[in-house]
Amino acid sequence: MAIKAQGVIARGPDQYELEEMEVDPPGPGEILVRILASGVCHTELHVIHGTWPEGFPYLLGHEGAGIVEEVGPGVTNVAVGDHVMLAWRAPCGRCRFCLIGQPHLCAASLNAEKRMRTTDGKVLTPVLGIGTFCTHTVVAATQAIVAPKDLPAEKLCLIGCGVMTGIGAAIYTANVRRGSTVAVFGCGAVGNNIIQGARIANARTIIGVDLEPRKLEWAGHFGATHLVNAREGDPVARIKELTGGYGVDYSFEAIGLPQTFVQAILCRDLAGTMVQIGVFPKGSTAEIPLPQFFDLGGSIRVGWYGDCLPSRDFPMLADWYRKGVLDLDTMVTEVIGLDQTPHAFERMVKGETLRSVIAVSGA
Repeated sequence: MAIKAQGVIARGPDQYELEEMEVDPPGPGEILVRILASGVCHTELHVIHGTWPEGFPYLLGHEGAGIVEEVGPGVTNVAVGDHVMLAWRAPCGRCRFCLIGQPHLCAASLNAEKRMRTTDGKVLTPVLGIGTFCTHTVVAATQAIVAPKDLPAEKLCLIGCGVMTGIGAAIYTANVRRGSTVAVFGCGAVGNNIIQGARIANARTIIGVDLEPRKLEWAGHFGATHLVNAREGDPVARIKELTGGYGVDYSFEAIGLPQTFVQAILCRDLAGTMVQIGVFPKGSTAEIPLPQFFDLGGSIRVGWYGDCLPSRDFPMLADWYRKGVLDLDTMVTEVIGLDQTPHAFERMVKGETLRSVIAVSGA
């Protein structure tokens, strides 16, 4: 029998609000989760601005933590009452990548059937297969990773996307070496987690690059050893000045702009690695001086979800948080209610927050 719930629903571009909704019971391999907390990630802006037009109406949100309230047939990895962190990718175990031992590249990530709908009967598309700006959601059981009950959901929910993406970009996608040099373009939530990942990997020099003094201040807190305000001159020249004229071993672009993409390529040392994490606007192109690109050598990689395996990495990150290795507390700029989502988006666009976190009323 369907239950009544509430969720922030986008019915079209720039048309979203908190609404009543109905949630059907979980099917085979699925679970019903009561959401405790959800991070407000920049990806949501792509949805509400109509970049993904084919899925409306959307149930917004994809960084969530909650409690399992019901399990469908065949579920064995979680039980009713478990606290869980939600992942927007869950390896299927059967696709061409899973079968060759690369489940982090799974081409057929598992999702639940669409079991949520508006009160006027429209089937909802959960963002990235989860939907977490709500009181209840149905997900594939393998998207749920058991979380320690004594750690706050307002912090653990962030592991589900921004934290994992940034930390994973540093330790998995780039495989940052001890004693190496790093530059990070864009010091928002993902960028600062790249900085944390580089710090945890014991990089010697970590350079944060941004236009906003507030974001550079955050970068220094999370572990950047040097800060470069790109308004004050050529960041590539400054990065090379800070590295003895050589450039960095690893650069990361966490904004999604052609200009910073090229800068991240050109600020590397010989044989350096560049990792692209920021999502480019549709139709973006970039011009690269190919002789210089060739002469630098090295590699360019794209970081998808930090090349993570949630079942392996989410518990590790929760443990790092418990031990004080990973700072999640400073990531949370404010805690709000479901009805304050527009306020969170406004502050995000202004660059005033690292993460707004929704604490679900009554959870």
